[in-house]
Order: sequence, then structure tokens, then C-alpha cells
Amino acid sequence: MDRVTERKMKTRLLGKTPDELKEIAAEAGLPAFAAGQMAQWMYVKKVRSLDEMTNISKEGRRRLSEKYEVGVTGYSGMQVSADGTKKYLFPVACTKMRGLALADRGGVPEESLEHGAVEAVMIPDDDRATLCVSSQSGCRMGCRFCMTGRQGFHGHLSAADILSQFISADESDRLTNAVFMGMGEPLDNYDNVMRAIEVLTAGWGFGWSPKRITVSTIGVLPALKKYLDESRCHLAVSLHSPFPDERLSMMPAEKAFGMEEILDLVRQYDFTGQRRVSFEYTMFAGFNDSIRHADALSRLLRGLECRVNLIRFHRIPDFPYGCPPDIVIRRFQERLNANGIVATVRASRGEDILAACGMLAGRHGSGAE
Repeated sequence: MDRVTERKMKTRLLGKTPDELKEIAAEAGLPAFAAGQMAQWMYVKKVRSLDEMTNISKEGRRRLSEKYEVGVTGYSGMQVSADGTKKYLFPVACTKMRGLALADRGGVPEESLEHGAVEAVMIPDDDRATLCVSSQSGCRMGCRFCMTGRQGFHGHLSAADILSQFISADESDRLTNAVFMGMGEPLDNYDNVMRAIEVLTAGWGFGWSPKRITVSTIGVLPALKKYLDESRCHLAVSLHSPFPDERLSMMPAEKAFGMEEILDLVRQYDFTGQRRVSFEYTMFAGFNDSIRHADALSRLLRGLECRVNLIRFHRIPDFPYGCPPDIVIRRFQERLNANGIVATVRASRGEDILAACGMLAGRHGSGAE
């Protein structure tokens, strides 16, 4: 039996809160303070096994191991780009029953599990090391320009699956930022993403400031409102056109989550302080790169404290559009800036290993190490 399938037989401790760990400690006949010890081992020292928790008695660890494991999943492949970007491949077991979390469902029979993989991307930039994290295997939003969206949906990642990407990356101890912009729609897997963020930002967890984390979404409602109410992390909204009909042609989710409704909601929140909102705008040659589009986008965002990230499109098979020339992108940026909208052009990273925006597909080519 391989490691991923075996997971259904034991519950993973990774992702548990101190209160949950207290209940587990009591069940194993351990004192309540063992919960804090377990959290310290997992989230600060980032151990991979119960045996490493040496300030818990050997007998206590044995009793814990009867039902539980730490549950860190290591990467199974890694590629390095010419620009230093690294792409990690992580095996996951996804339930075909879409409403369920992935790895903590001990009663799920083996035949209902399918094996897959997700990718995380580490982007170095001077003194920064940003991890681009996946939240689902595949995606059900169906954006036409995204390789992940073309796969369809295979399952939600558990909090343990998400946190494993942080712990297992070679750069784990020097990560400065995280963006939930990998495979999947984070707000479609709200509970597990928010549990992972709780661990990342809690004093008993990783202890990160919320300012180090950005969640990217196409605007899933009402989960977006919950996120804005319950989190202080940054928000990035995928827009890609200022015109609803054009956005719908690229993003089927526009029908359910219209950009006008999304913007009405975003305008109800304060982004003048610690939390930022940005809008992701992938540039497609001859589709959304005209001055008319820049002016319409400026009108749409006028009065909102925000930033527009212009993203060079990375061509994928069977898609009619390419990326505009740099001069067109710069002209678009300058028009937005002249209209009072802060716009930046995102540097393209990792394209040679299919690690750039929209290219993640949960599989490595022959260059995997």
C-alpha cells in the first residue's frame, strides 16, 4: 500500500488547532499540555513524524501512532527554471465525493480514492521567497486560458495537504510570502484554505503576519464576503476584462459570480490600511489589450484603492490568443496610470518549466528531478 492510500487509515495531525490537539492528547492518555508540545513540533520545528516529538513519552507517542500521524506529504518531483523559480510536485489522494475533505476521511473506502498530484511554485526575488500554493486538484471554474481549469475538478486539498507545501519546500525556513494562486479556486475550498491560513498566522502556528499572504479568486460569492469578514490577508481578484460579456467568454464563472456584484462587495471594505486588494488582468493580444479596454477598466475601478497586475499570457494548446507585444502592454499600463489607476506588469517567471501563471497542470515533464 502506498503512502497516499495509507493516509485514509490514520488521521493527520497537521492542520489541527490546539483545542483539537487537547482532545487527541486526552484520548491518548496524555496531559493537556501535550497539545502545545505537538503544535510546537509540527508548526515551529516542522517535524515529519511522531517519533521526533521527543518531549512526549515514548508510550504516549506509541498510543498516538495507533490512530494518528503527523501527515506531512513530501514532494515527489522538482524542477528548476533558468530564472531560479522552482516547481514542486506533491502527490495527493482526492475523494471523488466532491463535498468531502481529502485525507482525513478515515471511513472513505479505498475504491473511492483517486491518486493525483498538485504543484507549488517557489519564486525567488532578491530577499523575498514567495510560495505559490495549490488549494485543489484541478478546478471547476473552467477558465478557458488556464491549464488547471481544463483538467476539471478532482478534489479539495485538506489543510494538511496545503500546509505540506509550506513544510516540504526546500526553502521552508526562509519563505517570506505566500500566494494562493496555484491550482484550484481557493474560495471554492473555503474551510480548508481558512484552516491552513489560521495555522500560518496563529501565534501557536507559523506566526506569520496576515500581510504576508494573498488569496487569489475569481470572486466566489458568498465565500468572498466571509473571507473579507474573517481574514486580514490580502485579496487578488481575477478580472481579465472590464466588459461582462467578454469576461464570460473566458471565464464561465462570470455567469454565477458577476464582476459588477463582486466589485459592489469589494467596495464595502476598507483597503486603505494594512490589507490590499489587487486585480489580476491577463493580457490577450487582440482581445483585451486596447486603449478602449484600459479606459473601461479605469472607469470600473475608479475610486477604489487598488492595484492592477498586468500578466503576460503564456500560450497553451488549442487557445486562439497569444500575448501582446511588450510595447502594447506598456501602453496599456501607462494609460491606466494616467487615469489614476496604479498598474504594474508582473514579471514572467518559470515559463520554461511550465510554472508561470495559468500553466500548472499537476504533472512534470521529463526534466523532473
